[in-house]
Amino acid sequence: MKWLLCLMAVFAFTASAADISGNWKGTAETPNGTIERTFAFKVDGHKLTGETNSERFGKSAIEDGKVDGDDVSFTLTVNVQGTEGKVNYKGKVDGDTIKFTVELQALGQTLEMTAKRVP
Repeated sequence: MKWLLCLMAVFAFTASAADISGNWKGTAETPNGTIERTFAFKVDGHKLTGETNSERFGKSAIEDGKVDGDDVSFTLTVNVQGTEGKVNYKGKVDGDTIKFTVELQALGQTLEMTAKRVP
């Protein structure tokens, strides 16, 4: 019986979603300079919601957000000079850091972004 309880506790720990609720600041280096984006994440179980903001693209709501263990994914719709485009974020949480791969669908490009929790 004790082994079963230990096994269940380990499973519950590995199946839980990382708690990334709160404010984060991300930066990415591009050929055109550094891009910064702030994130206000809200986690409810495995569902991720919230909003983001950047100087270049303004505010965007988090769409289709998921947190599964240390994996995070969501989509943003951004407006670039009057044209809307989707941006897909996939990341891995490591403590107070998230390493994202960001896919800019309209441009067919990807970049790496690192986000840090804002105290």
